[in-house]
Amino acid sequence: MAKVGIVMGSDSDMPVMAQAADILEKLGVDFEITIISAHREPDIFFNYAKTLEEKGVRVVIAGAGKAAHLPGMCAALFPMPVIGIPMKTSDLGGVDSLYSIVQMPSGIPVATVAINGGTNAGLLAARILAVSDPELLGRLKAYTESLKNDVAAKADRLEDIGYKEYLEQMKK
Repeated sequence: MAKVGIVMGSDSDMPVMAQAADILEKLGVDFEITIISAHREPDIFFNYAKTLEEKGVRVVIAGAGKAAHLPGMCAALFPMPVIGIPMKTSDLGGVDSLYSIVQMPSGIPVATVAINGGTNAGLLAARILAVSDPELLGRLKAYTESLKNDVAAKADRLEDIGYKEYLEQMKK
């Protein structure tokens, strides 16, 4: 089975990157997850990125903050899709990370999700793999249907109890 590589430059990124891992796990997608700094340990990073393909990785999710070079460096070395997750930063709220990831030079594409968008990164990786995996596509369709059903159930509940009671229940 095709695998997703999840990489982050710091363990402070783990809560967001875990969102990607959680949705992949829920969808039955195999993944590996690690922490590697492209700046602090470039030799280890280069080896990691250059060996992903032979390990069965078909999509990389790379999270990074501030200078946010990790996704772009993955895309420069790994020949398959890379999804960048810009991390919210204390300095500029993650806009710095977002701009760094989306402003890749021509020829080195990185798909980019929202700041701290771990769940969507995992879903995008699964959708990429589902192009050639009908079983995964079925699980994605079921997941999407469950989202629809959740919204419909909330709308029904709101209609049944009214907005004030609904709001009170949300606070609990």
